[in-house]
Amino acid sequence: MTKVAVVFAPGCEEVEGLTVIDVLRRLGIETKMVGLESKEVMGAHNIKLTCDEVLGDQLLDYDLVAFPGGMGGSQHLRDNEKLQQLMVQRNKEGKWDAAMCAAPIALAHYGLLDNHDYTCFPGINEQIQEEVPTARFHEDITVVDKDAKILTSRGPATALAYAFKIAEVLGTDTKQIKKDMLYDYLTQNI
Repeated sequence: MTKVAVVFAPGCEEVEGLTVIDVLRRLGIETKMVGLESKEVMGAHNIKLTCDEVLGDQLLDYDLVAFPGGMGGSQHLRDNEKLQQLMVQRNKEGKWDAAMCAAPIALAHYGLLDNHDYTCFPGINEQIQEEVPTARFHEDITVVDKDAKILTSRGPATALAYAFKIAEVLGTDTKQIKKDMLYDYLTQNI
């Protein structure tokens, strides 16, 4: 069975993480909320999140690990040495990872965006380019770098697209859920 972990750090963008949890669980994908430092995490907008588990070596067992953004949360993700070690190991093992909004700064800091395609919140790309000049920024809603097995997205409004793309890279058909959640209606009427 496919397993996904979403890592929540203090100051995270709540909607970006919870959208992934919601969509993937609707699709029947086992999805866990993982607290970076504890099970209770305060988001950027003072929403208290209660996670299923706390960060540990179990992160190596997931098929995909996703990061929500939020500048405070992203900085916590970037600066956590244990998380960095686990993410580098996951990358060596050829497992999928995803980050959106400001969170690609963590992947850049870990050395995972070197010579790879990504997207992020406008302006964050300038920070990433300073740290990883070979990373290739794109303005698309979501960017999938199949060689690196890294998926990235832009910001709060792209959270549904991010969640659907995560399901798709893991081999799940999203046609019906996009219809059921009126995502198709939204994209056709913007």
